[in-house]
Amino acid sequence: MTRIYTRTGDDGTTGLFFGGRIDKADVLMDACGDVDEAVAVLGVARARCEDGTQDGGPDAAEAVALAALLLGFQRELFVVAADLATHPERRRRLEPGVSLVSAEMVDGLERLIDAEVARRPLRPVFIVPGATALSAALDHARTVVRRAERHALRARAAGHVVTEDAARYLNRLSDLLFVLARSAAGDAEEPASHD
Repeated sequence: MTRIYTRTGDDGTTGLFFGGRIDKADVLMDACGDVDEAVAVLGVARARCEDGTQDGGPDAAEAVALAALLLGFQRELFVVAADLATHPERRRRLEPGVSLVSAEMVDGLERLIDAEVARRPLRPVFIVPGATALSAALDHARTVVRRAERHALRARAAGHVVTEDAARYLNRLSDLLFVLARSAAGDAEEPASHD
């Protein structure tokens, strides 16, 4: 039988990528935990894509495309996690796009944002999330990614290696999730005020 537990973390530490250990309460681990949570919440959103076609969201073809896009983000967040959680003296072993966030990954998010906003311009009002289950899940993912960005920047301020590309990736992904949530909500969104 394979055991899921190792007991190595019972001392309050966790392993880094390519060796070494770090305190589980370290702010860098907060950022890594947020990235892990974002992967999970994006999974919830991806599972909602098919449901979204029934409550005013994307049509079937758009739902399939969105699910594939979200799966891609989940995979890219594994790259972000590896980048953040690597032993600082072993970063030369990282591979761009595999275990190191690259400028091309950030550029890809920017292109998607621009294309989506051109397809469906944003309304100039604050929106209350929750018009549809899919848009709510995307908004939830957005807020988790924003938290990951804040913790990553706090980790950098504390002396950890957080690359500019990793920080930019988290920022752009949260922006893109905002735009995708607006699109998934369609015309069902409620503005923050009725003025």
